[in-house]
Amino acid sequence: MSLDEGPTLRRRRLGTELKRCREAAGLTQENVSRHFEWHAAKVTRIETARVAVTPRDVRDLLTLYRVVDEEYREALIALARLSRERTWWTDYRDIMRPGNFVGLEQEASTLCAWEPIVLPGLLQTESYMRALMRTGRPSDPPQHLDRRVALRRKRQDRLRGANPLELSAVVDESVVRRVIGGQDVMREQWQHLSEVAQLPNVVLQILPYDAGEHQFLGGSAAILEFRETTHLDVVYLEGLAGDYYEEQPSEVARYREEFSRLSARALDPTSSIKIIQGLLDT
Repeated sequence: MSLDEGPTLRRRRLGTELKRCREAAGLTQENVSRHFEWHAAKVTRIETARVAVTPRDVRDLLTLYRVVDEEYREALIALARLSRERTWWTDYRDIMRPGNFVGLEQEASTLCAWEPIVLPGLLQTESYMRALMRTGRPSDPPQHLDRRVALRRKRQDRLRGANPLELSAVVDESVVRRVIGGQDVMREQWQHLSEVAQLPNVVLQILPYDAGEHQFLGGSAAILEFRETTHLDVVYLEGLAGDYYEEQPSEVARYREEFSRLSARALDPTSSIKIIQGLLDT
């Protein structure tokens, strides 16, 4: 167990281990739920890290699964305890989307993002954010808007610091040309993109109009990778019908391969910045 891990990654590791123990014991999720008289979905939520599990529940689960290795038991119980620690984003739970994408983003080592409509949140200026949020949530009171902006700006801290997130972003050409909030907002946004793209951990590419069809036409996508626990890498898909997390290693590998193909068809970073600079010069 790495002390550098955060509670989100610890919860996912714990869920993976508990699932492995359950399957080794020959039990189904339904068997376990009935045994403890739990809600039918509780075991699923524990194993998929959708909920934090108590150390007591972990102890009871391991006993049911006939896990007798005391050192292993204590390690998982400790993992459960640490996975319940508060984080800075805990205070924003009420405005976060289901699935804790923010927690995954904060603990990932690499993020590969495709955006077909708007810029990735990590690359947005505050003015651009506010224009989007006012359009998408016109009835929200000002204080709610301020909290959403604060959360997104706090997320952007991952691009700088001692252990920065490696961001590889591919955006459709329409994204940088679409005027959000007016020309002044966009000029500030284009200037910001030109600057942030110079960071050594940021790669920004534009997919030109003539690139044609590709596997990600359905909506935005993000691949989150974790340096020391690659089996926990996850794909996040966001769409009008709802959000979806793909965690099967074979499927994550397929999305990673498709993203590499998409990146190869996009303009290189230098050419991409030239487009943005051209917009600034108009």
